[in-house]
Amino acid sequence: MPSIPLGGGYGPMGMPPGAPPTGSGGGGDGKGWLWGLGGAVVASAVWAGVLFATGGFEDETKADLAGYRYRTNLCTPTDTQPFEDAGYEKKDESGSTSTSTSNPQHSSSENAALDSMTCNIDFEPSGSSSSDYSSVWLYTTASLHKKTNPGPEFEAQYRSYEDQKTSTYSYEVSPVSGLGDEAYVVKQNNSSSSNTGAYVILAVRDGWMTYQSTWSQYVSSSSSGSAKTPEEATELLKKSAKSTLEKMKE
Repeated sequence: MPSIPLGGGYGPMGMPPGAPPTGSGGGGDGKGWLWGLGGAVVASAVWAGVLFATGGFEDETKADLAGYRYRTNLCTPTDTQPFEDAGYEKKDESGSTSTSTSNPQHSSSENAALDSMTCNIDFEPSGSSSSDYSSVWLYTTASLHKKTNPGPEFEAQYRSYEDQKTSTYSYEVSPVSGLGDEAYVVKQNNSSSSNTGAYVILAVRDGWMTYQSTWSQYVSSSSSGSAKTPEEATELLKKSAKSTLEKMKE
């Protein structure tokens, strides 16, 4: 809290330089400087009252949502054309069996502090036969941070993947240009001889909006198709993200 300095161009105890410690002469009882101190305390209290009354102690930082809006269905603006052009199609909404859940799936939550949106889409290679087994998931999330700036922690959140290692897999994190204020791609490197898939995360922060799109693919060894490489999957995610983020502002 700002306070009224006791010095302020004056000598010790709020008195003018060279003045005696009393209000009338050099032989007083010292009450003069007490009056000066009391006046400063009162002034500080008055100043504090003004700050409280005008909201001077409140954090006036406004959330920078960069034009993004809350969407009840994130699947609506999610651009799937890049994946369809690459030879994938959405699985039938009824799924492969009568007990399957709908496709795509979405959820959302609106809150005074944080809006959250998700979209999950299940793909399969175009023209795949019933004997083929290929699982391709595109899982997208978006958050509007209304109270806390996600910027200072955003990179650290994804750099932490670099510390997750086993004998068969590790993660590589790289910055991506051309998307939002900052963006990173996380690629899983799998050294297993049975590896027939790809796992890639694309994360974007634009102002106080954060976006993440995850590509997860598995292709069985008996399948006639082949999995996208992490580099190919990254390009698909980037194309989709650029268009999706633009639509999220509409």
